[in-house]
This record gives sequence, C-alpha cells and structure tokens, in this order.
Amino acid sequence: MTLTHNRPIADTAVATPEFEAANERQKRRRGLLLALPAYAYLVLFFAVPLGIVIVYSFATRNRFGGTDLTGWNIDSYTALGDSLVRQVLLRSITLAVITTVLCLVIAYPLAYYMATRRESVRNLMLVFVMIPFWTNFLVRNYAWYVILGTDGPLSRVTETVGIGETRLLFTQSAVVLGLVYGFLPFMILPLYASIERIDGRLLEASRDLYASGFQSFRHVLLPLSMPGVVAGSILVFIPSLGAYVTPEILGGAKTTLLGSYIVTQFLTARNLPFGAALSAVLMVIMLTATIVYFRKGGRTL
Repeated sequence: MTLTHNRPIADTAVATPEFEAANERQKRRRGLLLALPAYAYLVLFFAVPLGIVIVYSFATRNRFGGTDLTGWNIDSYTALGDSLVRQVLLRSITLAVITTVLCLVIAYPLAYYMATRRESVRNLMLVFVMIPFWTNFLVRNYAWYVILGTDGPLSRVTETVGIGETRLLFTQSAVVLGLVYGFLPFMILPLYASIERIDGRLLEASRDLYASGFQSFRHVLLPLSMPGVVAGSILVFIPSLGAYVTPEILGGAKTTLLGSYIVTQFLTARNLPFGAALSAVLMVIMLTATIVYFRKGGRTL
C-alpha cells in the first residue's frame, strides 16, 4: 500500500502591474533617502547662495554704499553694456579661448600617445598627469610667479645665453601660461578616455585603404574622439573664463579679467548689485557650457 502525502503548495507572488508599481515607488523612496544628504548639501551651499546673488542683482545701491533690497530694478544688468565691462568680458573670453586652444593642441598628441602605449606605461603617465593636483593651486601659481620674475630662473637663463632679461610677469602671456599649466590635465584626461576606447583596427583599415596619416586623423580619429574634444574644451573654457587666482598673481593690475573685476565690485567698489549681476551672467554662461558638455561629451565618455 502506497501512502501519498499531500504537501501544501506555496503561493507564489504574481507580478501584477500594481505590484510592480508599488515596488518601483519603494525603490524611489529608498533612493531619495540615500540621496537626501547630497540634496541638502546642494540646496544649502549652491541653491541658497545662488538665490541670494540673484536677489542682490536686482537690488539698489544707495548713496552711502549700502544695498537697498526694497527698490528692485534692472539697473545693474543695464550697466553691463558699459564699454569697460565689454572690454573686460572680451579680454576674458579671448584669453579663455586661447587657453582652450593651446591646451587642445598640447593635450591631443599627448593623450594619443598615452592611449596607444602598453598598460604599465599608460598608468605611469596618468600618474604624471595627476601629480600637479597633489599641490595646492595657489602654491603652483606662486611658483610661476617666481619662475617668470625678472630675477627668476627663466630670466637668469636668458641673460646667460645673451638674450637679455625676460619680462613675462604681469603680462597676458604670463596669465595664459599659468592658465594652460593649471587646466591642461582637464583637457588630457577626457581626450585620453575618448581615444583609448577607439578600436585601433579602424586606423589600420584607413591606412590599408591608402589614406595618409593626416587623412586618417581627419576622417577617423578626430570624429571618433570628438566627445573628448568637446568635454575637454568645456572643462578648460569654463574655469578659464572665471579665473581669479592666476590673473591676480601673474597678471597684476594690467590684466583685469572677469573674475578679478567681480571681486573688485564686491570688496573695493562695494557695488554689490552690479557685482551680483556680473556673477549671475557668468553663472549663466557657465551653466550653458555645462549643459552642452553633458549633452555632447559627458554621456559618451
């Protein structure tokens, strides 16, 4: 006689649309709780100061140098059309573009060389690229201040070889040199990440089809590495446009850029509404460039 045992069959959960929706809501709540400290940090240290700057940009400066928050107007934004402001803005954009172009010209061959080496060499070169970040940015600018001074090592070398004393300090050339040195890694790293992912067989195929080296670069390498070019250019252009430390140390009073001009309005002229309007415009420019970065370069790197 065979005994059969009737075992209860466990009820299995059915993945209904309601169940999936509830599970999705639970995941979103968990993610929100995890991201809450980051959101709080952004609101406290980014959104609130940004809101204060925008509010002050519509305020009125009274005759005693104070700020009247009750009489809102757009006089500060109207004053942005002044010839001096246009001159400072044009100089800032020009130096930022020159810095970006020089960084691109220097960084692209170096990034290509790094990406085509064996892994051990690549890692070593990446360390060399990152070494400047181990030193404070202010200290590095003061190092260039010493190097470019009239009694610095560069001037001594040129005097020794008979060229004469070098006067680079407190010039636009010194500012560009300092900006290129400071922001060059921001161009190298995106380019390296973009070029390193390109299949080398595509370049070999172009050469097999009798393309010259320049043609392979123009029609194969450059288009495929364009996300890195866009990302690196924006990452260099944005901080160069609002640079303050480098122009102040290496440029002096002769090279007033947008960042220095804004600080002057806040601390020296005590024209807070006008300085806030300048800051707001600068932030809009940087925000636009950042959006372009995420849409054109950031997602593909």
